[in-house]
Order: sequence, then C-alpha cells, then structure tokens
Amino acid sequence: MEFSSSDARLLFVDPKDNVCTATRAIESGTPVQLSGHTVFISETVPFGFKIAACKIALDDKVIKYGVPIGSATRDIAIGEMVHVHNMKSDYLPTYTLDPRDRP
Repeated sequence: MEFSSSDARLLFVDPKDNVCTATRAIESGTPVQLSGHTVFISETVPFGFKIAACKIALDDKVIKYGVPIGSATRDIAIGEMVHVHNMKSDYLPTYTLDPRDRP
C-alpha cells in the first residue's frame, strides 16, 4: 500500500513508507492529512521524528526509505509518534553484559 500527504509538515521519503517524518514540531491534537484522511496527532511530535501513517500492529515492520528499519514492539495507532518506546531496530542488537563476563 502507498501512503501520502499533501501536508507540508509531513515528509514521506518513499511511497511505500508506513511512517512519515515531521518537518517541524507538531503539537498534540493537531489535525494533519494522511492518505486522504484527517488524523489528529496523539502526542507532541518533535521535528525529525516519525509518525505512523497507518495502524502498525505488534511485530509489523516499520518502513522508512522504502525498506524495513525495525519492528513495532506494540500496536501503534495512525498519527502516533514512532520511536524507541514503541519500535525496535532489526539491525542494531541490544547487548547486556552478563556479570560472569566481567573481568
């Protein structure tokens, strides 16, 4: 599916992206146009952060630049900010140091 917006505050890098980038800070409750629908931003989104262009279910891929950049760690609603609190990278592992590995 392809997503789009005529709203200058939202940037889609690729039509296959299911997230767009805020080109300026957008306050909570602000209406924006996403794929022909009026959507209200659910929380203040800082400049440069991602916004869900559609519902993204738990474990679904987050697509930016036309490629998957990570997976949702919970259901994400359309218009919700997408960041480390609700997605994880599929490329950068999270390491924990086991106490037995310490010198």
